[in-house]
Order: sequence, then C-alpha cells, then structure tokens
Amino acid sequence: MPESADPKPSVIFRALDSVGGMCVRPLAVVGGVSYLIRDVATWIFRSIVRPHVRFGRTALVTQLVRVGARATWIVMLVCGCVGLILALQMEPVLAEYGQTNLIANIVGISITRELGPLIAAIVVTGFAGASIAAELGTMVVGEEIEALEAHALNPIRFLVVPRVLATTIGLILLTVIGDVTAILAGGFMGVVFLGVPYELYKSNTFDAIDLPDFLTGLLKAGVFGLILSSLACYHGLRVTGGAAGVGRATTATVVQSVLAVILADLLFTAIFYSVGWG
Repeated sequence: MPESADPKPSVIFRALDSVGGMCVRPLAVVGGVSYLIRDVATWIFRSIVRPHVRFGRTALVTQLVRVGARATWIVMLVCGCVGLILALQMEPVLAEYGQTNLIANIVGISITRELGPLIAAIVVTGFAGASIAAELGTMVVGEEIEALEAHALNPIRFLVVPRVLATTIGLILLTVIGDVTAILAGGFMGVVFLGVPYELYKSNTFDAIDLPDFLTGLLKAGVFGLILSSLACYHGLRVTGGAAGVGRATTATVVQSVLAVILADLLFTAIFYSVGWG
C-alpha cells in the first residue's frame, strides 16, 4: 500500500519560516539603519576635517525649514493641549490633599523629562518622517538615485545627511518650543481656572525643573530625531514595486518610528533612573 503524504511537516516548516522571518526582519532593519547612521557620521566627519567636502548646506537649510519651521505650530498646538489636560487631570486628585499648587511641579517635570520630546517626536514622525520616506522612495522609483550615482554623486552625502541633520536639530528646537508652550498652557489653566496664585505657580515651576531635567529631554529629542530620520531614509531608499512600494515604505516608517521612539524613551528612562536622574 503506498504511503500517504504527510502534510504536517510542510505546515511546521511554514510556521518555522514565518517565526524566523518575524525575528530576522527587525534585525535586518536595525542593521541597515546602523550602517546608514555610520555612513552619515562618516560624511559629517569628512565635511568637518576636509573643507572641500560638502554635503549640501542649502539642502540642510531647506530641510530645517520643512521639518522645523513648518511643524512648529502643530507641535505648539499638541503640547499646549497636553499642558491643559495635565493641569485639569491633576487638580481633582491634588485638591483632595490641599496641594493644588503642585500642579506646576507635575506639569513642569513631566513635560521636560518625558512628554515634550516624546510628543514632538511623534508629531515630526507623521509630519516629516513619512514625507522623507515618500520623497526618497519616489526618487528611487523614478531612477533619480541611479542618475546621481551615474554622475558620481553619493546619495547618502547629498540626500540623507541633510535630512538626518535637519530632523535631529529641528526636533531639539521643537522640543524646547513644545516644553515652553505646554508649561505656559498648564500655567494658564492653573492660574486662571484652578485658582493657583501666579507667583506661587511660577516659583514652583522653577523649583521643580532642574537643568538635568531639561538637558535629558533635549538629549532624548536628539536621539529620537536621529532614529526617525534614519528609519525614514532607510525605508525610502529601499523602495521596490513602484507606487505601492512607496506606500509600504511610508507606512513602515511611521509605525516603526513610533515604536522605536517609545522603546528608546523607555531605555533612556531606565538608564536615567539607575544613575539617579529620574
């Protein structure tokens, strides 16, 4: 009697292949982004030590305007709303203990340490990260990247470096603006609607916010900007499959950037807590 084919091994192999792909793909992205960051750092170093090596300073200014200036009002709006929400949410809890004036401390610390850089990074991910991936992906589909290489122009040098630098610098500046906006919005809510004296609110805010709190927030913002811009450039340059590939790259950029930023924030928080800064 002929032996019947057993379908179980193929099912097992497909399951193992699926699990292996789930494990390998994130590592491939991490490795690719790491190499991209290495190349960006190399070109920046060369531009510093060799004045004749340039990476497109005009493009850097253009990207700063797009990433920073045009996203300013969105970051201010979101951070301002968060400041108002924090003040309103904390008031009932603190009022039970007669400590309504501590709203200033909570708003100041939470914004400068965590929420300011995190919110700015998420806004910039949707505002600039997706557009960078789509722009580079369209250039790949239109064979513009190949045209640059044919003219001996390095795409990393002229396309990626300005975008990564602009996003990193722009996110740091946007974080400062977002911090100030959220603290002012929380102060407006606390003083005008919750009855906290203005001088008391101001003194509590300055007493609560230390220089390490502010600087760690800016450090986070810089790393977040580096992560999301590198992911956007990585996915943009790896586009295949025409317009559908551009859409997939844009979606992957937004999803992975938000996830990577949150994981990086968790890592930073754990490190700062362990050294006594948290």
